[in-house]
Amino acid sequence: MTKLTKRVVDAADVREKDYFIWDDELPGFGLRVFASGKRSYLIQYRALGRTRRYTIGLHGIWTPETARQEAKAQLGRVARGDNPSEERQLDHQAMTVKELCTLYLKDLKAGLILGKGGRPKKATTIVTDTGRIERHIIPLIGARRVKDLTKADINKVLKDIMAGKTRVSVKTKKLRGKAIVRGGAGTATRTVGLLGGILTYAVDAGIIDRNPAHGIKKPKDNVRKRRLSEAEYHTLGNMLREAAENEKYAMTVEIVRQIALTGCRRSEMISLMWSEADTEASCLRLEDSKEGESIRPIGLPVVEYLEQRRENAKGTYVFPGQGEDNAFGSFPNHWEQLFKDSPLADVTPHVLRHSFASIANDLGFTEVTIAALVGHAKGSVTSKYIHTLDTALIMAADTISGYIQGLLDGVEFKQTAYALDRDSRKQALARFLNNAAKGAEMQREDIPLAA
Repeated sequence: MTKLTKRVVDAADVREKDYFIWDDELPGFGLRVFASGKRSYLIQYRALGRTRRYTIGLHGIWTPETARQEAKAQLGRVARGDNPSEERQLDHQAMTVKELCTLYLKDLKAGLILGKGGRPKKATTIVTDTGRIERHIIPLIGARRVKDLTKADINKVLKDIMAGKTRVSVKTKKLRGKAIVRGGAGTATRTVGLLGGILTYAVDAGIIDRNPAHGIKKPKDNVRKRRLSEAEYHTLGNMLREAAENEKYAMTVEIVRQIALTGCRRSEMISLMWSEADTEASCLRLEDSKEGESIRPIGLPVVEYLEQRRENAKGTYVFPGQGEDNAFGSFPNHWEQLFKDSPLADVTPHVLRHSFASIANDLGFTEVTIAALVGHAKGSVTSKYIHTLDTALIMAADTISGYIQGLLDGVEFKQTAYALDRDSRKQALARFLNNAAKGAEMQREDIPLAA
């Protein structure tokens, strides 16, 4: 035995097998000489009835003096009952963000992670979450250990996505060619929200003790505030009439109009089945919306459109696709083609939904009524009592959809209170449309309208 000095370490022979040189001043401190010629400092101690070794580091990076200081510190911890070797082993085995996401997605697809209302997340939500994980979270912090994440790390993820660092062109199964994965405030907000949920999952699983995403300030998504003005409704109507002249876009035009007239989500309208369209009760009985089962009162313009379309309908879906019996699948591509470089290039299907609710508010309907019409979570209580409220809700749906239809057709009119009797509703709507058409014709001929 000898004291480990630079001269002793440098002079150590290289043998066919690894061997140890132990320091004679600090018991447990030693040098390992490898058959390859490299040398590393370590300590050896006993814990839980077993001999343990803890590597300090390679000679050259560590000097004998600095390694000795570290050995004293670690042996001091051993004396207090700590186990540096086991801690390092656990540290090396610590889960990465990518591994955590893999576990999360496995449980998500198995229906073990619940969303709103305590229900498993929908298939479409799972696809969206998977995309955000694979295209934003993993590229940015996938290699990081979950236990090492800090609030500053989550903030950096937010800023990186906003700055477009994860922007990329990717091939998709549903769309031809490539789709652009964009950044921006909205994407950043929703992705960090998902990351917070994944880290809560890690807390519940005992992987970490706290969620570093708690308290992160996220930017507001301005898209959620966007609504159409009356002039923009006129513009949209003109765009749809022009697009309808091309047979390629006929189905998309009809879907867009019905989203505008109902306030439905894009996915709800595209996947609408005939079994869900209850025109006699003037409502849609959606089996699997974002909020679960949902009843949506619809106005007379929508009712009559569905009845006319049903006359020649075949198959399960109101808007069928090209396959044997599936829903229309070209909507995203067609939407992009129709709206790109148009005056409404920033409009999304959600803007039509938000505009429907905004028009309802402009017309004086209550928040509870609007929530029931568009199927918001806040309208869930209303939905339980839908049968006692359907009189008021159908009147509201008539008024709002009639108003929006007038805007799309380029005419203006006064708010009308529709009767509940079906024939009376038809007569009232016919009178309104006739008067509105006459008013529009007079405006085109520059004939002053009577006050």
